[in-house]
Amino acid sequence: MGDAQTITKIAKAEIGYHEGRSGEHWNNHQRYSPAVPGLEWSQNQAWCATFVSWCAMKAGLAELYPRTASCLTGVSWYKQRGRFSEYPAIGAQVFFGQGGGTHTGLVVAFDADTITTVEGNTNAGGSAEGDGVYLKTRERRSSYVHGYGYPAFTEGVESADPAWKEKTPAKPTSQVVTLAPGVKPGARHPQVRVLQQLLAKAGFGPIHGAVTDLYGPETQKSVARFHDANPRYRSEGVAHDSKIGPSGFVALQKLAGRR
Repeated sequence: MGDAQTITKIAKAEIGYHEGRSGEHWNNHQRYSPAVPGLEWSQNQAWCATFVSWCAMKAGLAELYPRTASCLTGVSWYKQRGRFSEYPAIGAQVFFGQGGGTHTGLVVAFDADTITTVEGNTNAGGSAEGDGVYLKTRERRSSYVHGYGYPAFTEGVESADPAWKEKTPAKPTSQVVTLAPGVKPGARHPQVRVLQQLLAKAGFGPIHGAVTDLYGPETQKSVARFHDANPRYRSEGVAHDSKIGPSGFVALQKLAGRR
């Protein structure tokens, strides 16, 4: 599965989620802000950009999207990298309103006339009070559509931009490495340093005393937090599993943004 398919699948799985309510109004209290390291402060605020950041993190593509709660900051991030277009692309981040600062979402499909998006902090009726995650179909040429940020997907981007075909990046050498046999609780190994850095970057730290080659108690607690959040990678029948396995190590690297 390519990068674009991965993130669009994750975004679609969130369709139907609703934020909290208080005083008979939706209140912007949602699960995405606390789950994105660095954006915890954005709880109870407009969260459309935070939702995109969360999807990118869950897809292991955090470095390919701006981690921000600001739509304007997101537009600037793509433009600084020469990855902004007026044409849609699968997996692209679409920006709406003047300067792109009003609203944002992810493109999951497009044709000659429309774009299909998954958007957080929006609604079904079009009012100003967003309440959840929705699948939306919009007119491509609407004045409300400002433009699209193109992530640097490994497979390139599937874009409507006629000039972009020449800009499709070559497939980079993978940064994902295999787990060394000596990396286990209580042991010393140079790769433990990498493990600690990955755990912290993916949001399962902090690890007091890192960075070191000792797979000590703090590292074990951090690995257990990773397994509690991703139970498919823990040893069968082991609660709070503190031993990282080969498949879990690969998944952790991707969560931390390695490609």
